[in-house]
Formats: sequence, structure tokens, C-alpha cells
Amino acid sequence: MQVEVLNIKGKKAGRTVELPEDIFGAEPNNHVIYLAVKQYLAAQRQGTHKVKTRAEVQGASRKLHRQKGTGGSRKGNIRNPLYKGGGTIFGPKPHSYNIKLNRKVKDLAKISALSYKAQEKAIIVVEDIKLDAPRTRTMMDILGSLKVADKKVMFISPEYNDNLDLSLRNVPSVLGVLLSDINTYDIVNSEVLVLTESAAKVFSEEEVGAEA
Repeated sequence: MQVEVLNIKGKKAGRTVELPEDIFGAEPNNHVIYLAVKQYLAAQRQGTHKVKTRAEVQGASRKLHRQKGTGGSRKGNIRNPLYKGGGTIFGPKPHSYNIKLNRKVKDLAKISALSYKAQEKAIIVVEDIKLDAPRTRTMMDILGSLKVADKKVMFISPEYNDNLDLSLRNVPSVLGVLLSDINTYDIVNSEVLVLTESAAKVFSEEEVGAEA
């Protein structure tokens, strides 16, 4: 899959990069995307919810009145769950929401999400951006030139760049990530993927390495 490289002005730079077909042209699998997104969202939950049982709430342990002869129902102590301030029956307890997924399933989900973006023509490759200092305005201008300033953008670079990261951090509609850290949820949650030229070339290099 050939993709034109754009410069920071949004014009064609006269170069193309080859994105491997077995990643960006694969047949998407909706179910594995669902599983990967479900795992990601479940992992965001802290699982610290907790209520007190009748053994943990405050209140005397004496029996409220005798068992028989009152004309009323049998009662234990004031911590009975039927009373206001009593314990909770079968309430939530702290636990993990983590879901286990095999590595192959997670990889297939990521490939499927990337394939969908390729089908939607929502992948842009831009030349490597070099900044002498963090400048959010500069990045906003570049995104405007690429015609993605009003969209949810996932900006992917191959390695950490302090100036680039700080420049993107203040743009609420842009998520700057390293190529090694991309996940299915972020791909699905974005409208456009913007890859730097170096990041795009990594896919081709890995493909050649795999064939060798």
C-alpha cells in the first residue's frame, strides 16, 4: 500500500512509503477488536468499590426484643440489613476487572483496527518534524495544513521527542503516542492516524525483517 508523504505545509513531498498489505490490507476481524477494546476499558476500572456488611457497620449487638410474644417479626440486632444504617447484603467487594487476552488476539485486533483506518483513507504520513523548542502553536499550524485540526488525531512517532510531546500535550483533540505503545482502543477512538515518515518506515522494515 503506497502512501504519499506530505510536508508540514500539507503539500506532497515527492516521496512515498510502502505500508505492508498484511497489516494495512488485512481482512478486519470485528470480534477481536471488541475483545481488545473491552479489555482496555476494563483495565481502566480501579475495582475499589466497597460496602460494609452487618459485621462492619456500627451498632449494638444486643437483640432488639424477645423472640416471641410481641406480635412482631423476629429481629436480631440494629445492624440487620433491613434497618436504616444496617449492613448491605451481597454488596460489591474490591476486585480486579482485568481480562486476559492472548498476544496473538491482541495483535490481530491491532491489525484489524489499522486495516479499517486504511480502508477509510484515514492514514496520513507526514515528514519528520523537528522542533527547537516546544511550540503548541506550531503543531496546530501543521495540523491545520494537514486538514485534521478539527478531528480526533492519533499522532504516531517512532521514538520519544520531548519538544514534540510537549507541543502536542496541550491539544485536546490530539493523542501523541510512540509507535511501540499504540493500542486497539486508541486507534478505534481516533478519526485520523498521522504517522511521521520514520514511523511509517518502521512497518516496512519490520516486514522485510520478518521475511528474512
